[in-house]
Amino acid sequence: MARLITITSGKGGVGKTTTAINLGAALNGFGKEVIVLDANLTTPNVGLHLGAPIVPVSLNHVLLGKAKIGDAIYEHESGTKVVPSSLSVKELRRLNHGKLKEVGKKLRKMADFVIYDSAAGLGPEALAAFDAADELIIVTNPEIPAVTDALKTSKVLEELGKPVKGVVVTRVRGIKTEMPITNIRDMLELPILAVIPEEKNMQAALVMKNAIIHTHPRSKASRAYRKLAAKILGNNEYKEKYTFVEKIFGV
Repeated sequence: MARLITITSGKGGVGKTTTAINLGAALNGFGKEVIVLDANLTTPNVGLHLGAPIVPVSLNHVLLGKAKIGDAIYEHESGTKVVPSSLSVKELRRLNHGKLKEVGKKLRKMADFVIYDSAAGLGPEALAAFDAADELIIVTNPEIPAVTDALKTSKVLEELGKPVKGVVVTRVRGIKTEMPITNIRDMLELPILAVIPEEKNMQAALVMKNAIIHTHPRSKASRAYRKLAAKILGNNEYKEKYTFVEKIFGV
């Protein structure tokens, strides 16, 4: 049965869109049919990340009743399918966020996994993406403000009765001023699904308009995202294969 996973965060700039795209790419790499939908209608970034900032038919057209969802699905060269939102601000007030749930029901018939990249925070857009989801993943950074906002988000989801799969901690540099992962887990009272290291190649992937899973497949971040995807698929014992050189000299 198809699963709709909403990727959310308490604040912007923590790597939510990067996580949505790379989780989708990793699941696709495991042979799953995946559709990543940009549910961040106010400040959409999925199309920008994957080289499709402007498309003939976007999610906005679907929400306005001007197109069918099938017409707004585009296949990236990697094989992952995406539904971009429009960068235009003219029609934002007329968009019906509530239709995200209806759209999700239709997309479930077209893929094994539907991933919603929600708006950050707890506004109407985010709440609509929450409502559409079967389960949610919260993305945060190892910083007190980000983790505090993640806590607020988790509490709201608890009140809404929406299941949270766990937390992805991104942009981890391993420095003393960061919150320890164990402290984040204890504060949020949620499983830590993945720890994604700060990766200079993330910016390179953005310039190349692709997921780091594809642009730098041997990077530590790519390995972490593949392990996350394996965990989503129920394979908690998944281990990456390392070459002889990688074993000797590290990655």
